Amino acid sequence: MSDYYKGKKVLVAGGAGFVGTHFIKKLLEFGADVRVTVHNRQMQIEDERIEKVNADLTDPADCLRVMDGVECVVQAAGAVAAAAATSGNPMNAITTNLVLNARILEAAWEAKVDRFLIFSSSTGYPVTDYPVKEEDFWGAPTFDGYFGYGWMRRYIERLSEFVVSKSDMKIALIRPTATYGPHDDFDPVTSHVIPALVRKAVERMAPFEVWGSGDEIRDFLHITDLVRGCLLMLEKYAECDPVNLGYGKTITVKQ
Repeated sequence: MSDYYKGKKVLVAGGAGFVGTHFIKKLLEFGADVRVTVHNRQMQIEDERIEKVNADLTDPADCLRVMDGVECVVQAAGAVAAAAATSGNPMNAITTNLVLNARILEAAWEAKVDRFLIFSSSTGYPVTDYPVKEEDFWGAPTFDGYFGYGWMRRYIERLSEFVVSKSDMKIALIRPTATYGPHDDFDPVTSHVIPALVRKAVERMAPFEVWGSGDEIRDFLHITDLVRGCLLMLEKYAECDPVNLGYGKTITVKQ
């Protein structure tokens, strides 16, 4: 158990979501004083130690209000970018995530927050036939299928660099692979690949539908490993120097 977070005021933005839920559980275990923003979703866990604040994180006033007294921010809020959810209007997730991340960064800067955890994405990498290192990120354009979303995440990295260059705030910058685990989203429209396949199996879908060809390669990371790695980064390496965080082995969707 890390003593770093004990007694610290930590804001988990998007605490009602899959990723945010696991950050809350671990931070409470570490003895942090946890504040959580909620908007359109119900909390998945209840604990009297959690301070819940209703906020629209695209609203600058709400962003600044939730930063009061906060020492660290875990930015886990955002719009879903699942295949089914973005097939009709892919701009929705891109625009919402870009505006929301920019507003939260701006508010944290103004409130003089000490440390901030923000997510980039492995979707920002160009196509390669070898395991990518962090320095490969900007070597070529993104994969065509991630053109909009991948470049949005790339710009969030540049925004983070700008904030660090103009303030004293320390930022931990994570590039995660695909994450799964308890409290995941099993909605047929908004879920990602593993919970979508689990739901179809439980419902005995026949024929069994798989998005894409099934030959798509992914590195799937369990949510508890993601959270553990992120909190270590926020404590020990908030240098705005992006770090890949993944399981380290790949598998096809068909497998």
